[in-house]
Amino acid sequence: MKVFLPFPAAELDLSADVATRFDIEYADATEHWPDSFVECEFYVPSYRFSRRVVTVIPSMPKLQVVQTLTAGVEHVLPHVPPGVTVCNAAGVHDAATSELAVGLIIGAQRRLAELVRAQDDHVWDQQMAGAVADRRVLVIGAGNIGRAIERRLAGFECATTLVGRTARAGVRAMAELPVLLPQADVVVLIVPLTDETRGLVDRAFLAAMKDGALLVNVARGGIVVTDALLAEVAAGRLRAALDVTDPEPLPPEHPLWDLPGVVVTPHVGGASDAMWPRSYRLVAEQLRRIARGEPLLNVVT
Repeated sequence: MKVFLPFPAAELDLSADVATRFDIEYADATEHWPDSFVECEFYVPSYRFSRRVVTVIPSMPKLQVVQTLTAGVEHVLPHVPPGVTVCNAAGVHDAATSELAVGLIIGAQRRLAELVRAQDDHVWDQQMAGAVADRRVLVIGAGNIGRAIERRLAGFECATTLVGRTARAGVRAMAELPVLLPQADVVVLIVPLTDETRGLVDRAFLAAMKDGALLVNVARGGIVVTDALLAEVAAGRLRAALDVTDPEPLPPEHPLWDLPGVVVTPHVGGASDAMWPRSYRLVAEQLRRIARGEPLLNVVT
């Protein structure tokens, strides 16, 4: 089987008998695209924010599997021909994204962005700040990353509630949001972008949040109706910490950049070196499963 990887094959911990089953080649569509793409059957797109890493997919006539290095696959699916299996990177970004989510909560509550700006201006700013302790945090998205956020918040003396599509042990249902939102001091978004979640955070959702609450989005920008959020934050009623935006990248002239009460990071939730060992393990396990004739992990249905 011809395999295209965006990293050296030496990073994969494969036994000799498994490795010999595959013809592995380095291929990053943004910088190096071998002529052998017509033979590729297992493709791992580069972890780069470039359309080319996915627009090349239809050009591979023998392609059987696309293994992304991203948890979300909405940018990949439109380019995948029928019959090709798509697997996401569930589990790879749990640590990095949950770290950033908690960091954004702490940063917003403790005014860290304002304090850094004060440092730039050599101003000694000792205003009272908010806290994470004793706050109610609503994590909307009860998958791997949502649970990782819950675990990391456990030591901060706050009350965390997970929300999923349906209620189950330790998880409240999305249908309960009208009751849950007015009680939350912090609302974290970590749901996939689907037809069901696109525009989930609209005027009605934001209006249900309590005055002074913080919205943290580490999911996808399209989950939030940007104009509705701008109105609430501009009025001083809500605050926001956003790792993802709509549009994205955020244009230099966009009002979100300069709006008081907003912290913006450039979609770097998964962009830490914690992802690489986990990525290598996932890809190696997928190849081992193919060699053994076993079902693949993380198949997107």
